[in-house]
Amino acid sequence: MKIYLQFIWLVLLALFFASCEQKSEIISTNPIAQIAIRFADSVNWPYNADYQLIPYPNGDVRGGGVCTDVVIRVLREVGIDLQKEVHEDMRLHFSEYPKLWGLIAPDKNIDHRRVPNLMTWFSRKGYDVGVSDRLTDYQPGDIICWRLSGGLTHTGIHVGDGAVFHNIGPRAKLERDFLFDYTIIGHYRIKNS
Repeated sequence: MKIYLQFIWLVLLALFFASCEQKSEIISTNPIAQIAIRFADSVNWPYNADYQLIPYPNGDVRGGGVCTDVVIRVLREVGIDLQKEVHEDMRLHFSEYPKLWGLIAPDKNIDHRRVPNLMTWFSRKGYDVGVSDRLTDYQPGDIICWRLSGGLTHTGIHVGDGAVFHNIGPRAKLERDFLFDYTIIGHYRIKNS
């Protein structure tokens, strides 16, 4: 009986530690990474790519969002409203931004929700730190962009040790060892964060 109880105790302990592993035990002093980790532990944002009319500035989509919405919400917590910033920059420098969607003018409802537009804005602000294949070149809080299969683009926030907070479906999550799963095409570090 004693061995049986010890076995049960070990199983319960293993289950406890396995459930703890689902929560983030990554610790960072970078505010962007801290917010991403907090959101990863507490939010339930299902993947939803619907175009929506949203308030301006500080507008947000209802019902979850896409990968860019994760970055938008985290950066908003540190005082950067990407909706406003990208829209204002596109109004002044529209020719500098990709023409992948057939737009003839900026659209404050969607422009900040497109990875190539965010990449352009981050680069224009001087946040590009270059792509590398070494994990040590990526700091917690860095914003990463990838090329997925079929030419799709994706973005998320590196929180440390190759773990990324992102929404690639079915919902936003912190995913360990994701950093090099796809080809990295952009690597950005917000200064003074």
